[in-house]
Amino acid sequence: MRVLIVEDDAQLADGLLNGLRTAGFAADWVGDGAAADRALAAESFGAVVLDLGLPRLGGRDLLRRLRSREDRTPVLVLTSRDAVEDRVAALDDGADDYLVKPVALVELGARLRALARRAAGAAAPVLTVGDLQIDPATRRVSWRGVAVELGPREYAVLEELARNAGRVLSREQLESRLYEWDRGLESNAIEVHVHHIRRKLAPQLIRTVRGVGYFMPRADPEA
Repeated sequence: MRVLIVEDDAQLADGLLNGLRTAGFAADWVGDGAAADRALAAESFGAVVLDLGLPRLGGRDLLRRLRSREDRTPVLVLTSRDAVEDRVAALDDGADDYLVKPVALVELGARLRALARRAAGAAAPVLTVGDLQIDPATRRVSWRGVAVELGPREYAVLEELARNAGRVLSREQLESRLYEWDRGLESNAIEVHVHHIRRKLAPQLIRTVRGVGYFMPRADPEA
């Protein structure tokens, strides 16, 4: 899942960026609300980690802008403001969760995974599509009860397609949702990852819609 960190403290942002990337998230950072507004209008993120005290455009103003244009991207507020009134105001403005600094990165990761589940309409922590099971907390994958080892990017592609089972995602959509701004990307990277996933799990697990993109059937493709 790709996460946008909106934080004006560069040192804290660097810690969050590296911590989330180590935990398997794709993460980008902007230092003010106006830059975040532009980024969210232009690209797709799985979630936003949002400070409230931001230059150029405050966190609550950004929240209201997002929700007014019906942007449903999950937003987790991460701030030093611990008053009940601040929590209530941010949640009423459209935030999905609220944490007070400092935060343990393991808790932040768990809350982001919970937001992703809710956004996808899933309740169970383990993602199941037919005979495929994915545990986002441990990044473990099993196919028909057998554990399968995937590389980090292979896992990311598989999880994104599983969360959107039944929907076609273009290569550009997958790239936007899984890769940070500062990562170099080969033009055929997604195709290569899909090829490796098919080889390690099942040839028909991921279907190609020629000229459009890829999708994972909701039911077991080999049933």
